[in-house]
Amino acid sequence: MTPDIEQQKFALTTPLYYVNDVPHVGSAYTTIIADVIARWKRLEGHSVLFITGTDEHGQKIERTAKAKGLDPQTHCDQIVTSFESLWHKLDIQYDRFSRTTAPRHHAIVNEFFQKVWDKGDIYLAQQKGWYCVACEEFKEERELLGDHFCPIHTNLKAEWRDEENYFFRLSKYQDQLEQLYADRPDFILPESRRNEVLNFVKQGLQDFSISRINVEWGFPIPHDPKHTIYVWFDALLAYVTALLEPDQDPTLENAFGNWWPINLHLIGKDILRFHAVYWPAMLLSAGYSLPKRVFGHGFLTKNGQKMGKSLGNTLDPFDLVQRYGSDAVRYYFIKEIELGKDGDFNEARFINIINADLANDLGNLLNRTLGMVKKYCQGKGPQLKGVDLPQAHPLKIIGLELENKVVQGYNALRFSLVCEEILSLIRASNKFIDESAPWSLFKQGQQAEVEQVLYAVLESVRLAAYLLSPIIPNLSTKIYRQLSFSVDFNNLNQIQEVADFAIHSQWGKLSTNLELSQPEPIFTRLELSE
Repeated sequence: MTPDIEQQKFALTTPLYYVNDVPHVGSAYTTIIADVIARWKRLEGHSVLFITGTDEHGQKIERTAKAKGLDPQTHCDQIVTSFESLWHKLDIQYDRFSRTTAPRHHAIVNEFFQKVWDKGDIYLAQQKGWYCVACEEFKEERELLGDHFCPIHTNLKAEWRDEENYFFRLSKYQDQLEQLYADRPDFILPESRRNEVLNFVKQGLQDFSISRINVEWGFPIPHDPKHTIYVWFDALLAYVTALLEPDQDPTLENAFGNWWPINLHLIGKDILRFHAVYWPAMLLSAGYSLPKRVFGHGFLTKNGQKMGKSLGNTLDPFDLVQRYGSDAVRYYFIKEIELGKDGDFNEARFINIINADLANDLGNLLNRTLGMVKKYCQGKGPQLKGVDLPQAHPLKIIGLELENKVVQGYNALRFSLVCEEILSLIRASNKFIDESAPWSLFKQGQQAEVEQVLYAVLESVRLAAYLLSPIIPNLSTKIYRQLSFSVDFNNLNQIQEVADFAIHSQWGKLSTNLELSQPEPIFTRLELSE
């Protein structure tokens, strides 16, 4: 087990999503990953704080709201509702939803700003450069595409700005950041992201602007209210605000007192610089310890192409979950996209994968095995325990080794590997039941052998369902209930009470004398939409 296992508390965050528009599939992808991590840590017995939320300030929000004929707060409230709705549909179990427009957040930002100000790390100067409103960031000339288009928002030109701004002395922390990356090579993961940051920092850090003028939608600089605090200096602190208990006064002492340091910031690679360079420098300036890890995952494409409204190939997460269900969506993005790398969504491939793994391998195996239990065992579970099967039993061998492999995989964030290891047990079970032919054994009067086969397969399905529950909680619940366990994997208290990890993560824990329910398909095969 990794060192993280020894910890009793585990705090993780998604980005604070920008509310210029309703959530897109990239936001859903990040949040699904975070939810899987949080569910896994809870399953292991950790006390977990899962933070998500929204970044609601800045010029882009101001302009978007104006274009819709709304005041900024009304616009933000509407978009926030869409995020909350999608997270509910995807069975996302977050603990805190942090909004940068919250009054408590304003207090945290002001106090933090003052600490950095008192350190002498904020100064007033002239800012000249190309500014991308969508990124809320000044871009260096060499970063821009032809005719000064943003490399991320390729249909949007950067705007030339020449204005007075307050700056943060990022350059002052060059040496400390380089030492951080050397001392803690796992601070930024995966390695490809770490290398990106190292290359950026080696070029020499430049102080960055932390204020804007002529932007009303945001928190004013305490010492100079005609300036508004730049969105990133504001937004990153929402992670800290979220650490406050509901009844606590909004002070930095209270916020940093319980859950800090955050164990994992999970982000898209497009905002890596802010989290892996700017954020630790800000914390060093204010005198606080740093988060433990920043993980930058890849981008999603559709049918091999970058997604965008201008291309007309966006992927609506609301539509996707409405048509196919949350477990199918969660499973595909977790299993088929190696975390940290770019991944692609192809609907035909999506349906084939889901049908093969969930409908055929897992669902059909359970259904036909329960059918045999009803037919050959009078509807009662096999009268066996795991210890009754020989150590050389092929499924028992795989099952006994599975826990350690899965634990290591989950904690290394290697979810594709986790799914494959679990599926190897399910595929072996399908092969085993075909080769053992319990229907023939029954005809030959070999009842003990029949029950041994059925027990081994049912127990393998149970273990697979348990270990997959952070990914497919609804299917896992259906499987457990068909095996006479009163467990809802969306109910944390219930899991801890009746499905303790130390017991249920091991092969051989299926109870005897189970009153098995009428077998019903747990997953209906998907069909490609016309």
